[in-house]
Amino acid sequence: MKIDLTNTTSSKINSGLIEARRAIGTPAVGMVLTLVIVTDEGNAYDALKAAGDASREHPSRILVVIRRPGRTPRDRAKSRLDAEVRVGSDAGTGETVLLRLHGELSGHAESVVLPLLLPDAPVVVWWPEDAPDKPAEDPLGKLAQRRITDAASAEDPVAALEVRAGSYSPGDTDLAWTRITPWRSMLAAALDQKHSAISAAVVEGEPYNPSTELLGMWLADRLKVPVERRVSDGPGLTAVRMTTADGTICLDRADGALAELAMPGQPDRRVALKRRETAELIAEELRRLDPDEIYRSSVQFGVDRLNVQSTQEGSAERPPTNGAHKPEKKAAAPAKKAAEAPGKPADSGTGKAK
Repeated sequence: MKIDLTNTTSSKINSGLIEARRAIGTPAVGMVLTLVIVTDEGNAYDALKAAGDASREHPSRILVVIRRPGRTPRDRAKSRLDAEVRVGSDAGTGETVLLRLHGELSGHAESVVLPLLLPDAPVVVWWPEDAPDKPAEDPLGKLAQRRITDAASAEDPVAALEVRAGSYSPGDTDLAWTRITPWRSMLAAALDQKHSAISAAVVEGEPYNPSTELLGMWLADRLKVPVERRVSDGPGLTAVRMTTADGTICLDRADGALAELAMPGQPDRRVALKRRETAELIAEELRRLDPDEIYRSSVQFGVDRLNVQSTQEGSAERPPTNGAHKPEKKAAAPAKKAAEAPGKPADSGTGKAK
């Protein structure tokens, strides 16, 4: 069921939600959280589709904030709120409200969103694109227990990671981090089987891929070994190689779907490691609403501490960001066991693996 409300108020929107629930015969509110999506008209459809699919696992009230400040001084001076209420089959397993904020009201979205939040339920804010530099200080971000950004959508994804590291507050996370959960789980499981000291690691991925950078920082942070970042043709993150006294542990995914795991003394194995859709990433993030300390530690490790080189195939080296990406000149540190045991990122670095 859909209800269009023009030049409306938050109070009328709440009344519309109640009316729509009664019309379809579901007066009870059975949702577990409020998901606020801050986007524009161009990205609203894809973001709403991903959130709707994720709501099948996490029934939610989805509030889509679309700012339309206007192009002329007269339009910018006016304020108007238009809304579209969707309940039932048109809104997945929860409720959806599209909020179009016109004119001056577009700069005060929190005043519209606050009365529409579910009582006594967590709030998550997601910026599919154009996230603020400091999400926790954004007026909408202040309402949330969890704030989701996506460095991959930034014009300079590597620089975006540096911004996230500098502005981190408990509750912040990024979909570039969520994308590497299967990689972290697979590498942790491999190191649980092979108890050899790790002396160095190499991470390969296409240029400007923030997930590749984050995986390299996670390995360097947890294993305390030098990590080299190499540029490949993709798609996305393509390979991880870890050097041990017994040989090289290699997880190679050349096609973006199926990976091959090679370990010393064991036959090579094929493992499913497909690139996931946005709906799967959002669903994973909604499973836990507590601060992700492993993400904080990894993103704050520093992109500039990774060695950056080209692959043997001759791919171009990733360009530096603000002159920050310089090869590591320190001598390789002796291999340590993650969490006091060599090669065990599982008990300290896979907090989000499911």
